[in-house]
Amino acid sequence: MTSQSPFRQMASAALVAGLALLVATQPAAARPARHHMIAAASPDAARAGLQMLRRHGSAVDAAIAAQMVLALVEPESSGLGGGGFLLLWSPRTHRMVSFDGRETAPASATPGMFLDANGKPKSKFDVIPGGLSVGVPGELAMLARAHKEYGRLPWKVLFQPAIRLARQGFRVKEKLAATLRQYPQMAAMPDIKAYFYKRDGTPYAAGEILKNPALARTLEEIAARGPDAFYRGRIARDIVQRVQHAPVNPASMTVDDLRRYTAVERDAVCGPYRTYKVCAMGPPSSGGIAVIQMLTMLERFAPSELDPTSLEGVHLFTQASRLAFADRAQYLGDPAFVAVPVKGLLDARYLAQRAALIDPAKDMGKAASGQPEGAAFFAPQTSPEHPGTSHMAVVDDTGEVVSMTSTVEAPLGSEMMVDGFILNNELTDFSLDPMRDGKPVADAAAPGKRPLSSMAPTIVLDATGRFRLATGSPGGAMIVDYVAQSLVAMLDTGMTPQAAVALPHPGNLNGATFLEKGTALEALAPQLTAMGHTVAAPAVEKSGLHVIERVSGVYVGAADPRRDGVVLGD
Repeated sequence: MTSQSPFRQMASAALVAGLALLVATQPAAARPARHHMIAAASPDAARAGLQMLRRHGSAVDAAIAAQMVLALVEPESSGLGGGGFLLLWSPRTHRMVSFDGRETAPASATPGMFLDANGKPKSKFDVIPGGLSVGVPGELAMLARAHKEYGRLPWKVLFQPAIRLARQGFRVKEKLAATLRQYPQMAAMPDIKAYFYKRDGTPYAAGEILKNPALARTLEEIAARGPDAFYRGRIARDIVQRVQHAPVNPASMTVDDLRRYTAVERDAVCGPYRTYKVCAMGPPSSGGIAVIQMLTMLERFAPSELDPTSLEGVHLFTQASRLAFADRAQYLGDPAFVAVPVKGLLDARYLAQRAALIDPAKDMGKAASGQPEGAAFFAPQTSPEHPGTSHMAVVDDTGEVVSMTSTVEAPLGSEMMVDGFILNNELTDFSLDPMRDGKPVADAAAPGKRPLSSMAPTIVLDATGRFRLATGSPGGAMIVDYVAQSLVAMLDTGMTPQAAVALPHPGNLNGATFLEKGTALEALAPQLTAMGHTVAAPAVEKSGLHVIERVSGVYVGAADPRRDGVVLGD
């Protein structure tokens, strides 16, 4: 194939024009920074992180301060009642390490916990609200563990911006206001009604001031006593009380479930891509493996053939995504419970065999999983993943880098609050059906197990081993495609971070080919249909990419124009 192929010649002028208009109408990217930078989903959160960086705090310090603010101002996406993954690059030690703060199932969990009386899986929307979907929160334990090793500022200092803002009040941003408008049924849940709705019965609107004194008190306790205040004290008892006495779907979480929670430090999963080394989060997330698989399969093609604005590029990208998602459904789960064949899934020879299945002229249809070395056979899981998630990227004065994705799963999680924060619904990321065709599913629920995720915080090193870029996104299962597209755009086509995060998104989760609704990408639908694709406008969460790239000795950042994020640096 060459850059003069018929597919490239068929690239839609409307798509290119639409992309230019989208980028042109967004705020300019932050000015380059020489010392430190943060890209986060809220201006308030980014400012809190920047304060820590200006005090010569570490990237971990800045991430903690920003995340505490996100718990306040972006509760629909993440917070103390959720979990996440933190990927860190230390130029001092040349270590790429990840911290796993994924939620765990309580001791009462069973593989069939989401089945009805007839043994059939319930609707995910029926089991999300209330206690049954709540996993033991892991975010705070993860951040505390990372701070113990990589923090420089005192723990209590990191909580002050969020405490002040919670007491003084913050201006509601459009994304939170839009969530409340989009899901009015959530007002049936008492906690949502009491906090997010005014006395006249209307939800808070963008620009209105919202205070959270309960969260301020919670943060003050955690600042003074550390994570024990959350996992072993009053807050733990309050979480258990809410879960056990939920207005719908009450469940049996106990204080022992919280006391036993442990965040895990893990090796990152890494793979080569052209001249780069791409590292991301491994199991229990599928995101890192899937992203690296996609890139390795696409490396067979020339960079010019992967232009994200071309028909050719979209087709090849969706085929690689099909193959990665087929393996994800078959083999991925919590490595403490499932023998995940990580080495086999990332083996170059295996992925070359998978890449050979890509027909440059025709959609392959539903892809079958491969047979990587070391694989055990499970039935493929099919449970959808919902997108209440946030991402940030940080680099500090020493060059330490954090790429962190955090979540409460669905927008506003389980639709319950405790002590000022949202409780997650992460347990619905388990396969709701633990058996398929008489075979067990790798992602079935079990006591203490961590549900499968698609979060993919990613850090790329150049050929000399120096930091090149950090990226990541919310978006449910589409996170994989959002992150992979941003990497292809920057590493293969030389796009700036801001242009890359503003790209209209294609995607394929091994089903229909998605073209982001309302973008010029939809102009490619007739050509893709002619190639055998079933094309759909996805009803999925928009991306929220946040990127920092090192270019000629300075840092350039970008925040996805679809959300409220910003980039700040010095």
